[in-house]
Amino acid sequence: MKRREFLSVLAAASVASPPAGGATPESGDLERLDLVLDGDAKIARRSLVLVPKHVPAGSKLPLLVLLHGLGETGNEELGIRAWADLYGLVRAYERLRRPPVERTLKRHKYLTDARARELDEQLRRQPLRGLVFACPVTPNPSRLGPAPRILDSYADWIENALLPAVRQKAPVLSGPENTGLDGCSLGGYVGAEVFVRKPELFGSFGGVQSAFGVGSAARYAERIARAIEIAGPRPIHVETSTEDPFRRANELLSKRLSALGVPNELVVPPGPHNQPWLKEVGSLEMLLWHDRQLGRGLR
Repeated sequence: MKRREFLSVLAAASVASPPAGGATPESGDLERLDLVLDGDAKIARRSLVLVPKHVPAGSKLPLLVLLHGLGETGNEELGIRAWADLYGLVRAYERLRRPPVERTLKRHKYLTDARARELDEQLRRQPLRGLVFACPVTPNPSRLGPAPRILDSYADWIENALLPAVRQKAPVLSGPENTGLDGCSLGGYVGAEVFVRKPELFGSFGGVQSAFGVGSAARYAERIARAIEIAGPRPIHVETSTEDPFRRANELLSKRLSALGVPNELVVPPGPHNQPWLKEVGSLEMLLWHDRQLGRGLR
């Protein structure tokens, strides 16, 4: 991504995201582990890990790595709890485990009645199976030096520090078919950069309102397509929203991937680019999609 475009994209993301709020209560479904790892403190060295409590002893689950947005960069504590608390992942997990899935916002219909019924039907046919989540600190490459070098270092850290540590501390299945990657806003951009560098690590890949411009969408599609040629087929999830400033770019990414022969699923729920939308529907859609993709034939 060109620097001028990148800076304008970050400006849009930061304006669209509300200030971070307080943490939600602890969950009866997910245990929290705080991992401090080897790594460059300026890039990443810490991750929250969420482990389902309802999994029978001795069982293992797939792992989903989630990268956070711009508003939580520069603060390790905010960064590692962004998905769990600020983006509503914990509550989304609880809602999907206990259908019917109902709206939590009274004034906004980001989750439509029709989509809620579809989710209930999907969960009736196949209940949520469960994932372990790793929510590491996500760097802002534009602030730390040449972006390609920072992204190289971050991808290496995920491969050599984060994944081995999570697999040692939590009951997760190994192998790319059991490891997914997703990110929100800035984390969607960083996630795309990590995926094209290390496609062999991940069996599913997605982005939620990924922060890149229209001018970069075709280039990312081509890079993702090349990565998949090397690593083999990987399901791709492109999630945006009707009022997302990055909607056109994400829709173009999906369209270009399809033209290149890369199967992908595009979802565009109603709503803006903010944390209430993530809490109501964004994290819900992302979580269920990866739950359906990872660990096929192994659970």
